[in-house]
Amino acid sequence: MNSISYIESQTKLLRNKINNHSLYKNLSSIEDVKTFMENHVFAVWDFMSLLKALQSILTNNNVPWTPKGNGTTARFINEIVMGEESDLNENGEAKSHFEMYIDSMEQINANTNQIRKFISLLENKSTLRDAINIVNLDPILKNFINFTFDVIKSEKAHCIASAFTFGREDVIPDMFLEIIQKSKTDSTDQRYSKLLYYLNRHIEIDGDEHGPISLKMVENLCGDDTKKWDEALDVAKLALKQRIKLWDLINRNINCNNDILITN
Repeated sequence: MNSISYIESQTKLLRNKINNHSLYKNLSSIEDVKTFMENHVFAVWDFMSLLKALQSILTNNNVPWTPKGNGTTARFINEIVMGEESDLNENGEAKSHFEMYIDSMEQINANTNQIRKFISLLENKSTLRDAINIVNLDPILKNFINFTFDVIKSEKAHCIASAFTFGREDVIPDMFLEIIQKSKTDSTDQRYSKLLYYLNRHIEIDGDEHGPISLKMVENLCGDDTKKWDEALDVAKLALKQRIKLWDLINRNINCNNDILITN
């Protein structure tokens, strides 16, 4: 069993807990999708932060430029960055997947006020801690983001790559697609065109391109170093536990919203 397979075997129970989470059963309407996206958008954002942290470590952005010495990992991360930071949307415009996600939220009338204020604060030089507190993030979301940035602050490329690679979700896009198809009034219904495009693109890129590249990147960064593999495994487990807590939060919010609707 190679080391990637070992990490996958050691995280199987956590991944099964995510894949069988009751959240999926409770996602049954566009209103539920809105609630999901309003929370999950922060995970989409900090995923980009993991990505750019890796690019910063594995490539050289300094001027004058000098080679980093590992063209393989540089190529891996640059390929992923190109797709995630400057993919083409449904109109052929270059946009990051985060921006495409925001566009999708707005098209289905999900609330983007909190995430937009958060980004605006960061753009205006607020610290991450201040931005989190000002927008009053739920403590679970706060811990989720803080975990990500603790990994980034370690400056250990193999740990960042592990969080990036093993902390992602695979099931949600399929659930969204099913909900949207049921909600569409007919085949020409364009209310969810941006979200459908984003989800299909997400499935296509992660499954066929970024997923396999990410695994190779972890393998390349850990090499034959047992300590690095152990650290990568520890981070993978912690990342998945954070994902489960986020799913728990979103599930509670959906149930709470549905209870309010029933009461009214």
